[in-house]
Amino acid sequence: MTTSQSNDPRTPPTTAGHAPVPEYGTPPPAVSACDVVTVPARQGLEAVDILRRGTGEAVGPVLHHDGGDTLGFLVPPGTAAAWDVPGSTCTRTDGRGLTLLPEPPLEGSDWLLPPGDADLATDPAVLRAALGEAARTIEAADNCR
Repeated sequence: MTTSQSNDPRTPPTTAGHAPVPEYGTPPPAVSACDVVTVPARQGLEAVDILRRGTGEAVGPVLHHDGGDTLGFLVPPGTAAAWDVPGSTCTRTDGRGLTLLPEPPLEGSDWLLPPGDADLATDPAVLRAALGEAARTIEAADNCR
């Protein structure tokens, strides 16, 4: 990868091919590849709560999309090959132009947990456990009605 630097001290260095993000002054981090686990919003929101109050278990960036009906958790590449959690899907993106900008990478989506406020990706095993706990919590709440 080539980097270039201006001789003008007021211009921050940039990575070739990427414009600096004005509020950060440096190029956005590129995601060479990631997978996205998509779940219904209710279960996903419960899982985010579980992950955020967990003991040291971090949650990566999370997208809220499809009119608010689903959440998408960024997970490490290769997760889709073994993902088998009922009620969810895991899609391989192969890094198709994804960058972690403040703006969401998908039209019609918004960041629930934006990059920078979260780790790079959610650990799939931790996410699997949180989604299972979320499903049980929702089922128990629904049975109390």
